[in-house]
Amino acid sequence: MARKATADAESENPGRLKQIALTYKMTRKADPKVGLVVGGLGIVVFGVLLGIGFLIGHPIYLGILGFLLAFLAMAIVFGRRAERAAFGQMEGQPGAAAAVLQNVGRGWTTTPAVAMNRSQDVVHRAVGKAGIVLVAEGNPNRVKSLLAAEKKKMARIVVDVPVHDIIVGNEDGLVPLKKVRTTMLKLPRVLTGAQVTSANDRLRAMGDLMSRMPIPKGPMPRNGKMPRGN
Repeated sequence: MARKATADAESENPGRLKQIALTYKMTRKADPKVGLVVGGLGIVVFGVLLGIGFLIGHPIYLGILGFLLAFLAMAIVFGRRAERAAFGQMEGQPGAAAAVLQNVGRGWTTTPAVAMNRSQDVVHRAVGKAGIVLVAEGNPNRVKSLLAAEKKKMARIVVDVPVHDIIVGNEDGLVPLKKVRTTMLKLPRVLTGAQVTSANDRLRAMGDLMSRMPIPKGPMPRNGKMPRGN
């Protein structure tokens, strides 16, 4: 059993290292200075604590502590810069808000693309203890009508659940993509777990855009276009 556990751990490490290397390469494309910043920070933290260790006569203890703190500081800064680079690459891409919603955290149920117009402005839905959050991405003027229509539709089904809306964008009054998650997590929790489950069940019964989309029987047309709904 011990050998098996060791083998499993060894097999997982290359995958983790590969993932870290891939993340670093992707981050460096958007943030060329990430290596210098993270490496420099680690050297400074380790050097300061090691210097203090020599001053007080405990270089070994402070050296070990400096190494651990340097590694922690490097991991935190690298994680933040990698996250910032990822948001920068996603920003403006269709479905970026849906990708953020999928990673909000436990307790949230996300349904991408519950509403969409011909201009590909889209509204996503997330349900949690804060209630229902509609997240729209696209032209701010056009998505307002999408949000209003979706709210009106849900008002007939979930009258006792608060509904919040977020429009993603960098203009005044909008929420930047990188702040969508924190904005949602700051919302007050007013529902119990049972109420969240009930709201999800009722919303599923209502269906979503993908389930209502007409899908033809048989092979797809040669032009690959889906027929328009009524």
